Amino acid sequence: MTARRDRGPLGRDDSDRDGLDGESSDPAEGPLPNPAEVLGRVPTGTSLRRELAAAARSRGQTSSFAIEIEAIHAELTTIEIPEVDLESARRRVADATGEEGRLKERVAAVRGDVRTRRAVDADPAEALDDLETAAAELSEAQTARIAAEQALERERERAAAARDERERRLALRDRLGNRKRDARKELSIAMYPEFREALSAVPGGDPVDAGTAPSEYGGCAVAASLAAIRIAEIEDPVTLRPAIDSVSDASEEADLESVLGVPVTGPDL
Repeated sequence: MTARRDRGPLGRDDSDRDGLDGESSDPAEGPLPNPAEVLGRVPTGTSLRRELAAAARSRGQTSSFAIEIEAIHAELTTIEIPEVDLESARRRVADATGEEGRLKERVAAVRGDVRTRRAVDADPAEALDDLETAAAELSEAQTARIAAEQALERERERAAAARDERERRLALRDRLGNRKRDARKELSIAMYPEFREALSAVPGGDPVDAGTAPSEYGGCAVAASLAAIRIAEIEDPVTLRPAIDSVSDASEEADLESVLGVPVTGPDL
């Protein structure tokens, strides 16, 4: 049979790319999704591989990538991106530099006044007091400017560190997504014979549509979800959503519960 990815009557694409199958690489969400969350509603809104991987995990099966996935997830949770405010640091340097420049001009002006008073034998005492005050203020402004420049340099170092951490986080998330896809592929292939057999027991299912691998499945997406639930070991109720009228017509709710082996609610029309 030629490999194909059939969108089925519900428009689900069984390609297994993160972002399309609803699985996130956000470390806050845990290394792997809860099987009951994946299979707890029909349509599931996700890929066949993810459904079958969830069914496998519900039965205690793990992939050969499980340890690596846990390690990557653990490393992701340790990454903290420092907050950076370069704009404020630059503004403080600019303000401090401006104040220093203003006071330099004031000191120069007062010195000129002192020289002028001395040149005409006038008493320079008041001008000297002003010069002392201006010089002290200039010294403080220079200290403030140096401190602002040092703070800006530290902020630049924090910004560089933040960029490095963001790049590391992005690389780890990409790696985590790849390993999760590898795990789903491995688990879904392992479950596929049972899935193919289960298709004959669910409404709308036909083993002929299954092919030999998840990527070859060309049948009804809802039937595939029901078959995945049938071979899973979950106890929580499964909610039938409005899009499965055809299945509801083909099977009474009580019969569907018997087929799936779990309580069924809905559809909430």
